[in-house]
Amino acid sequence: MDIMSVQSDLVATRRLEGLGGISLKVVTDGQGGIEVACDPVGVPPGKWVITTRGTSARYATGSSSVLTDLTICGIIDNWTNTPAPIAGFQQQRR
Repeated sequence: MDIMSVQSDLVATRRLEGLGGISLKVVTDGQGGIEVACDPVGVPPGKWVITTRGTSARYATGSSSVLTDLTICGIIDNWTNTPAPIAGFQQQRR
């Protein structure tokens, strides 16, 4: 699973039957990469979400026949976008 940010709705009126009427969102990852995700949850733009990929993404839509490899499976209520220090890890100086 990944943490991503929802940027906007994506409207595609002409699509394959395998996508059905499921909502689509434009999401970005931590490096700014842009992807499209199915949204069975109903997330508004600006929210951080948990996404899943591959076969799990199909099951997360509620139907294994949906043509997707990225699905939003939860809205994050509280999260700080800063990496926490790892116990016992010391950054090496160069």
